[in-house]
Amino acid sequence: MLLAALVLSATAVVIDDPKATVKVDSAKREVIITAGPFDVPAMDPGMKHADMEMMAGHDTPLIRFEWPVDGWLRGYSVSVEDATGKPVDRRVIHHLIGVNFDRRQLLYPAIERIFGIGRETEDMMVPASIGVPMKNGLRLGMYMAWENETGHDLNGIRIKVKLNYSPKNLNPRPVDALPLYMDVNLTVGGDNEFDVPPGRSEKGWEFTMPVDGRLLGYSGHLHDYGVGVRLEDVATGKVLGQVHATLAADGKITKITRSLPGVGGDGIRLKAGRKYRVVGSYLNPTGGVLVKGAMAHITGIFAPDDFRKWPTIDLGNESTQDDLASLNELGGHNHGDHKH
Repeated sequence: MLLAALVLSATAVVIDDPKATVKVDSAKREVIITAGPFDVPAMDPGMKHADMEMMAGHDTPLIRFEWPVDGWLRGYSVSVEDATGKPVDRRVIHHLIGVNFDRRQLLYPAIERIFGIGRETEDMMVPASIGVPMKNGLRLGMYMAWENETGHDLNGIRIKVKLNYSPKNLNPRPVDALPLYMDVNLTVGGDNEFDVPPGRSEKGWEFTMPVDGRLLGYSGHLHDYGVGVRLEDVATGKVLGQVHATLAADGKITKITRSLPGVGGDGIRLKAGRKYRVVGSYLNPTGGVLVKGAMAHITGIFAPDDFRKWPTIDLGNESTQDDLASLNELGGHNHGDHKH
């Protein structure tokens, strides 16, 4: 779905963090962020992700940059390469999260998570009829956590993130949409991981929708042994949308579904003042409790009926301050992670 490039036109954008560069390829309509080099230690055999978090080099610091063009964000792809430029399996990234310091989330008094991937997440592109509005100079950032199961240390690797955009003069104009994040266990500025008991279990979170609008597309994130995540109407119990995981024989998650009900349809209507519930399901066959072994959330792209009703950032809000503080710490794996 990438546009063919006849001529390469790339200009560098200077940023504060020396570990990253940003370029604009106007022919392909891509903003390309290259970060590194990073040294990532190998996980010991049988080590879980929760154990990996205690190792040096697991998390990266926040890498700040500015968005360099006017238009609409409509997709992303992520790749990893070694010190010689050869490809590295992208699954060494447990998650990569992009943040926008100039907009807040809808359901939480926290900084917008504008894009992201998990190990199970495929590259994403939505039709040109949809896009996240972006202005030149927006203050963005990204951070990563690793899960290196290759059996050897990875030294000097780099990450390349390509963010696809539509130009400001696109005609017809895309439908404006913003990220919507719904987590079963999020504390803003704190932890969203939770324990998983043996056997089948579910964990849910209820919220009241602040604005009217349509959920145009969605996917989600789970850890190993995760079965799925669903969105329900609390009053009726009706399931409005579901994300399903594909698991390997050992329970490791390999893929997660995505849906685009707003492409070729009206999307999923969510109403202001109405209560909804997001529920994550797990099947733990180990016989023991998986301590901090799980996450579960749905993330999507949401078109509000009235953009003027979208909440603005309040820097005096204590939770917002907690979120900003956590983002400025080394890593940041627990601040509302994963896929947009």
